[in-house]
Amino acid sequence: MNTKKSFDMKKFLSEYSVVVALVALFIITTCLKGTTFLNVRNILNLFLNYSIIGIIALGMTLIIITGGIDLSVGSQLAASGLLALTVLNSTGSIPLAILSAIVFGLLTGILSGVMIAKCGIPAFIVTLGTMSIYRSLSQYFFDGGGIKAAGDAKDAFIAISNTKIGGKVSMIIIYWLILCVVIGLFAAKTPTGRYIYAVGSNEKAAQLSSIPVAKIKIKTYAISGVLVALASIIEAARLGSMNSASSGSSYEMDAIAAVVIGGTSMAGGRGKILGTVLGTLTLGLINNMMNLLGVPSFLVSAVKGAIIIGAVLLQKYFDKER
Repeated sequence: MNTKKSFDMKKFLSEYSVVVALVALFIITTCLKGTTFLNVRNILNLFLNYSIIGIIALGMTLIIITGGIDLSVGSQLAASGLLALTVLNSTGSIPLAILSAIVFGLLTGILSGVMIAKCGIPAFIVTLGTMSIYRSLSQYFFDGGGIKAAGDAKDAFIAISNTKIGGKVSMIIIYWLILCVVIGLFAAKTPTGRYIYAVGSNEKAAQLSSIPVAKIKIKTYAISGVLVALASIIEAARLGSMNSASSGSSYEMDAIAAVVIGGTSMAGGRGKILGTVLGTLTLGLINNMMNLLGVPSFLVSAVKGAIIIGAVLLQKYFDKER
């Protein structure tokens, strides 16, 4: 009896399309801009420039797996960072500044989760509203401007993100990789992680199985809020400042793009943290390639939008084939 299974190309592409895309882009960019692209400094910059988006995308992955969405992460990052710098400049305490941002992220995440899970308001509407609220209030309290790190604690705070291991590898990359492992293990190995997949796969079936659906959704948005807060601290430390109008702008688009490219289904119930990591790198590689080739910056967002649409169309195609 022949026990060998024939190679299923569609199944392979369905599971590993992001890997195929990443390898293809890597080869193309190497062929076009070999020595410039393969420069160690350029590769490290690629990781560095998308580490913040990568952290936000981890929380976005969990939310999308539940069947939700969060459009407020960019505005939330700006508000968290502005709060952290305000506390830092007022008290001179780095731990207090970090704690204030994390508490803010946790509370805003819980607020969104409650409105979605308990009040039954669609996630798109809730987060569209909070996106406008956070950005508007930030601009109101800071007169449309921003704030810079100051005082005796300034240098120590900036060192959080600007310290480099071996003089080359930024701590921002290390933070992202650590969080990837933590959230990856959480999603794959904990009961809450498994419940997140169950809720996204079939919410009614999850309720009948005694899974606390509302609590799981609230927890998911709370976790995402904390991750956004951590990203805001890292961003504020990297730049030494935050701006109420521009900080975090379009981060929600990049995070969603990274998640979708990584293979997480917009319908919920399917996705992997590793896929999001690879999706983030793919997005960073596309941006890096466009910069190296001299493509006008005005077209970058158009390309990202096309990528999101293309990735969703591929998902629908493979889902239909299944």
